[in-house]
Amino acid sequence: MSQPLYIDLNCDLGEGAGHDAELMPLITSANIACGAHAGDAATMRATVALAQQFGVALGAHPGFADRENFGRRELQLAPTEVRALVAAQVSLLKTITPLSHVKAHGALYNLAARDTTVAESVVDAVCDTDDTLTLFVLPGSALARAAAARGLRIANEVFADRTYQRDGSLTPRSRLDALIHDETIAVAQVLRMVREGVVRATDGTDVPIKADTVCLHGDGPNPVAFARRLRADLHAEGIAVRGASIF
Repeated sequence: MSQPLYIDLNCDLGEGAGHDAELMPLITSANIACGAHAGDAATMRATVALAQQFGVALGAHPGFADRENFGRRELQLAPTEVRALVAAQVSLLKTITPLSHVKAHGALYNLAARDTTVAESVVDAVCDTDDTLTLFVLPGSALARAAAARGLRIANEVFADRTYQRDGSLTPRSRLDALIHDETIAVAQVLRMVREGVVRATDGTDVPIKADTVCLHGDGPNPVAFARRLRADLHAEGIAVRGASIF
């Protein structure tokens, strides 16, 4: 497989983690919380202004309205409720700024990755608000298939600090091996996904994967230091970091 020349780096921001100002110059796409799992009108405006200062692509980051669990608990909602939930959050951020993309948050992201009905509801919501937006998806997921069926543009997203199962899904956060805590291992995983198009699953299987954008979690233990290291190592490997215009 030929080596890609570039990759997008995205980060979930406006969530109150306290690192937004330091992370913004290091990323190329910002996924901004829209007031459900985190954030409010003031944080949205502030995060948008910060992203515009550094030329970072702006995206909506809708999630379940469950602040107590930071949107990481799966809620069983009717398809119409999921559609309305996502559409309302994307539309709210669109009243503040034009957008380039949408990325679901936490439990909504994971549920849409495996549940076709939820996936279709998310896609419907994006199409309801702006069908020119790019939808960030887990490669090979139900959400990726639903978006393709509607002709919606997608960006295949991979994760620096998450482990994978042999079917290409993310390891559930309930498991002890869900997160990668060693920065060296996390960087090596990213470089392999970008350059070789594979990721090593927890059972030792090499799983094919397509990487258009890499997620850096802004609420991690050392997100700024890790972002700097990842950018440096990508540069050393001849991989340029570019924004959402590459999708």
